[in-house]
Amino acid sequence: MDVGDAVRTSGPVTVVRSDCELVCPRIDDELRSQGVNLVLTNGGLSEERFVRSVREADLLLTCYQPVTAAVIAAAPRLRAIIKYGVGVDAIDIEAAKAQGIPVVNVPDYAEETVAEAAFAHMIALAKKVTPLQREIRAEGWAWPEPRWLGTDIAGKTVGLVGTGRIGTCMARMAGAGFRARVLGYDPFVSDEQMRNHGIEKLDSLDQLLRESDFVSLHATLTPESRHLIGEHELAQMRSTAFLINVSRGELVDEQALVAALTEGRIAGAGLDTYGQEPLTLTGHPLEPLFAMENVILLPHLAFYTEQAMDRLEQEVLERCAEALSGARLTVRSGDPRLASQVQGVVIDV
Repeated sequence: MDVGDAVRTSGPVTVVRSDCELVCPRIDDELRSQGVNLVLTNGGLSEERFVRSVREADLLLTCYQPVTAAVIAAAPRLRAIIKYGVGVDAIDIEAAKAQGIPVVNVPDYAEETVAEAAFAHMIALAKKVTPLQREIRAEGWAWPEPRWLGTDIAGKTVGLVGTGRIGTCMARMAGAGFRARVLGYDPFVSDEQMRNHGIEKLDSLDQLLRESDFVSLHATLTPESRHLIGEHELAQMRSTAFLINVSRGELVDEQALVAALTEGRIAGAGLDTYGQEPLTLTGHPLEPLFAMENVILLPHLAFYTEQAMDRLEQEVLERCAEALSGARLTVRSGDPRLASQVQGVVIDV
């Protein structure tokens, strides 16, 4: 079914869910069963089109669609904004706070799931899974020769940029699971907290980059962390090191990354998120990466497992129930942008 700008069902309360390409049947069916007027919008709408879709909204569920100050101002009945996911960088939280509209997310539905995805990138890069798979599909076999020589993770150094929920899961897998040395860079996490998770805290990002064989990004995207990994930082990495990003594409200066990979200044990369989504085979700034056998590109689905989606939909429905009943919404995130709210929320971190 082509939803265009919006597909509506009858009901006295209007709930808008953006990014309907991410299918959430339990959320949609439950809301419809309650008689709400459910509006589904495509992802990637222009601000003007999205404004038209939210004018009657009592509740907004959003994933990737930017929720700007103009969008918020266009919805005078809006009671709450629920991010069905983790990152809230696409929501103008200050504009929402100014209107007394609470914003919540679902911070812990997929921390193990996303860490597993990051680790899958690490294993695939270390063992050269992508080029070997291409070779065996083309030739039927691959004999042991230097171009297929992989590397162990045991005994190597894994550097984590960001050591929150997902980062600490990654630390356990790499350290306790694979006997790697684990370094962490996170100005918001103490030495003791990191040590409790088997992480050696470094106060210098450059030092972490210089010492790591694998660098995995698990930081929150903020204006300050945009392009946290740029030309200077990539120059600190070893020529044998790999970069993994399952967090947010804009943490990396992607043009600097393309240059580093093209020139062989780092060994490879595993990416699941991008500054411009979706990827396209032509006309995209990252187009050169499609031809690189030392690069793994996945379509922002690190979170997408049966179990994680069950948890996500359950918690979103709980927040919807709070909003639609007039109760204060539960904030379970330690993100200061959310935890600092004082109107219409209960902080439960």
